[in-house]
This record gives sequence, structure tokens and C-alpha cells, in this order.
Amino acid sequence: MRSGTFLIVAAVIGAVIFAIARVIDNEYVFFAGYTVLQYVVLATAWNILGGYTGYVNFGSAAFFAVGAYSTVFLHKLFPMPVPVLVIVAAVVSGLVGLGMGYLTLRLRGAFFAIATLALAVVLQTLVVNWNYVGGSRGAYVIRPQTIELFGSYIQYLFFIMLVLAIVALATARAIERSALGYGFATIRDDELAAEASGVPTLKLKLVATTLSGAFMGMAGAPFPYYIGFLQPQSAFGLEYAVNSIAMPMIGGTATWVGPLVGALLLGTLQQVATVTISSAVNLLLVGILLVVFVIVAPNGLVGLVKSAFASKAGRKK
Repeated sequence: MRSGTFLIVAAVIGAVIFAIARVIDNEYVFFAGYTVLQYVVLATAWNILGGYTGYVNFGSAAFFAVGAYSTVFLHKLFPMPVPVLVIVAAVVSGLVGLGMGYLTLRLRGAFFAIATLALAVVLQTLVVNWNYVGGSRGAYVIRPQTIELFGSYIQYLFFIMLVLAIVALATARAIERSALGYGFATIRDDELAAEASGVPTLKLKLVATTLSGAFMGMAGAPFPYYIGFLQPQSAFGLEYAVNSIAMPMIGGTATWVGPLVGALLLGTLQQVATVTISSAVNLLLVGILLVVFVIVAPNGLVGLVKSAFASKAGRKK
């Protein structure tokens, strides 16, 4: 399926999902759905760097928070429509990703992962001491109750995140099937051999960090309007860093489908656990599932399904 056709099919599926949610007419569906879609974008963004190129990023929460605080900054400076805020957040977070990549991509393995974690700590310290965006006290971002065409404002935010999820998935799929994706794969499989073969590894890694950071920032841009009160503890929350890694690993990191499957599965389970038990068990749930899948299906659900079909085809021959 060509990229244009895929985008049209994805848009139709998205329209059906939004229509079904409107028919259900329950605000909680939009609140929970927004969170799940947010994780779809974050997991897909992480996979562009962590899955396609093999560079594990522990600083996902930092890029998410950059997008969120870009919105807070502009909201206080000059209020803008949310789609414009998303674009600005993508640019700012992409530049942060480019800068992070330029400074850290000469590191490899655990050293790179620790450097990304250090970035999150540095940015959180900066935000805590930046009074204009609320500092350690936090900042209120009051959203309107209603908006034209959509009625409820949360439905509007849900729609925006649905569009972002479609764009992120379409981009990841296009990368996977392009020369850029093949270049990422050579880095993941054997970076030294790729360099020896003339592959511009540093340039490709900078592209990966920029794209990954931009999409994470886009996921964070509508968050202040969703939550209403943003503080460093919520923007730099551990759940964003953990889920953005766990979801692709559970779904499968070698393809664009994996983060989608992992985010839908784990995100839905977390929402159910939040309603039936407590949100405090969410990270415990992530830890248990991650351990199980690392042991049972190290290549994720998508890899497990592919292996099952390959085995079945082999037996038929």
C-alpha cells in the first residue's frame, strides 16, 4: 500500500473512531481516548530513534515537557489556536532533539541512554526555576468549555490527538519503507560496518533525534489544555519515559505497527486499571507486562505473530 493510500485509509478509520466516540456521547471516552492516543504518538516517536536506529532514549519526558511548556509560554505571551501551538512545539522540540543529538550521538549504548536521562534532569531544573511558566508552583491553563463544530473542548483535543497519531504513524511507516529507514536499519544492525560502507551515520542519527523529538513535543503541546494545571512533576512524569519505551517493546520495535499495538494494549489496560483499581498500579502493570514480554516474546507481539505465521508456512511446505 502506497503512503498516500495508507494516509487516506488511516484518515477514514480515524473519522470512524471519532464518529463512534461521538455516538457514545460519554466525556470519559474522550478523556481516556486522548491519553491512549497520546501514548500512540509518544511510542511511535520513541521508536523512530530507539527502534529504527537502536539508540535507547530515556529522556522522552523531557521532549514531552518541552512541548507542554512551549504551550504554557505562548499561552501567557499571546494565546494561539492549539494546532498552531502543536506546530511551534514540534519546531522547538525538534531543535532540542537536534541539539541533544549533536552533543550526545558520539556516545553509544548505555552512555547515550544516560546522557538522555541527564537532559531530562537539566530541563526539569530549568523549568522549576523559570517563574514565567510557573516554576515549581505550576501554571494554570484554563481551557474553554465549548468550541464551535465540536461542542465540548475535550472532544476537540481528542480530535487533535487523533490527527497527530495518524500523522505520526504515517510518517513512521513512510520512513520504514524509504532509503532513510534502510539507513536507520544499518545503524541498528552494525553501525561500524555502516560507517565503513560510507553510510552517513551521524547525519542519519541527527535526523532521527530531530524527528523523534518533534513528535514527542507535538504530543505534549495540547497537554496543558487537557490537564488544566501544569507543574514540572506532571510534565516530566516517569510514566511518559517508561511507557514510551515499554509500549514499542511490547508491541515490537522493528515496525511502525509495534508501537501502535503496544500503546493501544497497554494504554487501554492502564485506563481500565485507573477506573477499577487506582492509577498508582499503572507503572506496576507496565513493569509486569514488560518482564513477561521480554521473556516470552522478545520481539514483541508483532514479532510473535510473524514467527507463528512463518512456522505455520514452514510446516505446510
